[in-house]
Amino acid sequence: MDRQAARQKQRDLRSERLRLRPWTVADAAFHRRLWEERDERVPARRRITADGHPTVAEMQAWLRAYRATPAPGLLVVEQPRTAVPVGYCGLVENSVGHPAEPELAFEFLREYWGQGFATEASQVIVRRAAAIGYDHLASTVREWNTASLNVLDKLGFVPTGERERDPVHGNLLLLRLPLQ
Repeated sequence: MDRQAARQKQRDLRSERLRLRPWTVADAAFHRRLWEERDERVPARRRITADGHPTVAEMQAWLRAYRATPAPGLLVVEQPRTAVPVGYCGLVENSVGHPAEPELAFEFLREYWGQGFATEASQVIVRRAAAIGYDHLASTVREWNTASLNVLDKLGFVPTGERERDPVHGNLLLLRLPLQ
């Protein structure tokens, strides 16, 4: 095994059914497909525009510049036997201003909803976050997104009572998970 493959293998995380790996530029079309499937209630800046942006080329540029911070960053989730991406899961900078408390984020193609992949991949990330030494994780979710709220509940996230009111896209709820 060459050094590049060895480094890649070290960065991969696994569960019983899933492999979580770093993004590659080849994932651009998959990433764009996720954007295409987003609910119409998601803010417009996070959906494909009427004129088709972001394009696959723009997604490729994003992937070239992507840095996995906070560690382990966002990872592509795939089934190991097929190596077909089904979603992503990982940590992003906390959108509510707590830099020492990264935010869990996940998104899966609709055809893979209801199979437990979001919960399973998130469990891998929560364990990794605890091993890294984070004290807490946060997650923000629209109150209409019951599927994501169910995943977070299974993981032990608890509502903080904090919310960002948004009559257009639905209120954004803040949840937290203690890790220590």
